Amino acid sequence: MYHSFYQYVLTFRGGPKSDLKAMFAEGMFNDLIFPKYSTDFDEISSYIEELAHEDMTATIFDELWSLYETYVKSQS
Repeated sequence: MYHSFYQYVLTFRGGPKSDLKAMFAEGMFNDLIFPKYSTDFDEISSYIEELAHEDMTATIFDELWSLYETYVKSQS
């Protein structure tokens, strides 16, 4: 069984401040209303575009989503 996008991205937490994926993960972790259990691209993308913290940019989201999709496929 694979993780939600949130659970996957948390694996990037704790990296250096120069790592944009780590900064995204930290901002996501601190966002109490992030859709933590979602695996739906449209739901999470809309959230990122409309409500997310400035460290959670659409560009980094797209990169992380691509990595997440690869992860999900490897778990199948």
